[in-house]
Amino acid sequence: MQIEIVDVPPFVAFTVAIMVLFYGKYLTTKYELLRKYSIPEPVVGGFACAVLVGVLYYFFGYQLTFKLEVMDWLLIYFFTGIGLRADIKTLLKGGKPLLLLLLLASSYIVMQNILGVTIASLFGLDPKAGLMSGSVALTGGVGTTMAWAPTFVNELGIANATELGVASNTLGLIGACCIGGPISAYLIKRHKLETSASDDLTIGARHEEAAGIRVTYFGVLRAWLWLNVSMMIGYSINETLQAAGVKLPLFVACLLAGILVGNFGRWALGYLNKPTLHNYAEEAEQGLTLISDLCLGMFLTMALMGLQIWKLEGSFVYICTIVGLQILMSALFTTFVVFRMMGKDYGAAVICAGFGGVTLGSTATAIVNMQAVTQQYGAARQAFIVVPLVCGFFIDIVNAMVINFMVYF
Repeated sequence: MQIEIVDVPPFVAFTVAIMVLFYGKYLTTKYELLRKYSIPEPVVGGFACAVLVGVLYYFFGYQLTFKLEVMDWLLIYFFTGIGLRADIKTLLKGGKPLLLLLLLASSYIVMQNILGVTIASLFGLDPKAGLMSGSVALTGGVGTTMAWAPTFVNELGIANATELGVASNTLGLIGACCIGGPISAYLIKRHKLETSASDDLTIGARHEEAAGIRVTYFGVLRAWLWLNVSMMIGYSINETLQAAGVKLPLFVACLLAGILVGNFGRWALGYLNKPTLHNYAEEAEQGLTLISDLCLGMFLTMALMGLQIWKLEGSFVYICTIVGLQILMSALFTTFVVFRMMGKDYGAAVICAGFGGVTLGSTATAIVNMQAVTQQYGAARQAFIVVPLVCGFFIDIVNAMVINFMVYF
């Protein structure tokens, strides 16, 4: 069958993403099973869209390619919002959990690569090809995959390294989205954890209250203003760091800028102690929650919409085997190691929901998994600081060192 490529323009792709997110929210509202196991709404809609795109490819010969450049900005808006709502007191308390989670994730990277090398050897492939289905594609994501692919192709002679990495990341992303919520729900039920009574979520709103959330025009406008101010400061921080030879993802710099701006604003409010300003701040907080929730939902919806299932062809059995085992190992490690080491409480269960995103998908996957859990069971603010910092900054440094060692060892 001759395949006809259909490019979907950015504006149309964005509009389709809105409809897909609506569909995901509708299904989540309609079916209790999705809410019970905290399956994220963007995952429900985005995966359904990916399946439909696959059907059009295989049965009708149309390859839909969505132009999704806006995704990067949605992610930056989201993490800037996380920073603006981060209380410095919570951050200081998060020092030990952050270090502990980093150690766990770092140890897991080594396990992930050992499993990848072992399975590749059993399939008769170059053992180092297993790294592309290990921390390169799963912990590192698409960016790390594309950065390392030329080394594997040109220096190690693994011709299909790019395809192996992209396919592994695709399945890993789906797996991360599917295991996070159920693991957390199991831990909460199994250990009879006391969940949060707070409805003041970092992002989103609890399922039973979502329809009743009200924000004001000026609240959204103020939130939007402070987001953009923080993003400009974050961009300046990123440029300064790059000039000094330090390379960070832009969203990490914007997260840090949001933390600085948000905490300075809270200090100023406390110093001035004017009721009117406090009312403005509360309105802006509601607007910030709304914008952050929409940006994250749209980002992950687009990420799943853009999955091209046919790229799994060629090494289907190998990819399914190795990624399936990676997902199983992640689930077991999260349930029996991460939960216990992080404190065996509700906050630890929420972090466990995000750990699959750290090790199998992306930072956004980790956050949306945690969001789905907190929508069901209540807020866990510290988790939304610890996981993004580990996921978006520290773990990338560790991963690069481990990959470099195992490639050239």
